[in-house]
Amino acid sequence: MLLLAVDTATPAVTVALHDGESVLAQSHQVDARRHGELLLPSVDRVLAEAGVKLEALTGIVVGVGPGPYTGLRVGLVTASTFASVLGIPVHGLCTLDGLAYAAGTAGIEGPFTVATDARRKEVYWARYEDPRTRVGEPAVDRPADIAEQVAGLPAVGQGARLYPEVFTDARDPEHQSAAALAALAAERLAAGGPFENADGVPPAPLYLRRPDAQVPKNYKVVTPQ
Repeated sequence: MLLLAVDTATPAVTVALHDGESVLAQSHQVDARRHGELLLPSVDRVLAEAGVKLEALTGIVVGVGPGPYTGLRVGLVTASTFASVLGIPVHGLCTLDGLAYAAGTAGIEGPFTVATDARRKEVYWARYEDPRTRVGEPAVDRPADIAEQVAGLPAVGQGARLYPEVFTDARDPEHQSAAALAALAAERLAAGGPFENADGVPPAPLYLRRPDAQVPKNYKVVTPQ
């Protein structure tokens, strides 16, 4: 097993190479505006550090969000392209699940909350019974609207840091880690799944709401009638 994991659903542009037992190399940069510029150089750097050729990969792992439209698409399109060119499977995982798994590595046992920044004064979030068990589906809400549901629970992710009045016990990790995502994928592959996409089907982005960019209405006519 040789898995390349990428995630661009949050401000973190994160890449890792995993052999099924441990992380061989990883790259982690936080820059919400440069996903497209940073991802491929990060992949090259990780493969070079591990001394591995792209052709040696046996699978691609990608975070499917939830996340903002543009950044999320960068990772998904890159992962699907690699998988198609190399003829290997691509495995989609919820980005929040990766953060939850990393929280377990950091010592949180559960129950707890994962919350990432959704902009517009909202968070993408989910509750977890333990680092491997999500309770329900991810959601997007204003923090004040979910205060009762997360009250008293430890919380990880950038969203928890942004709204301390709601997430009163914010802990590390703050950002997504492809290393944790890859380790979770290796566990699930050994157990036969589950993943966010079926075998042979490209993973779909988990948006939860319409993109920030909208097609303008009421076009102004600039050509002769």
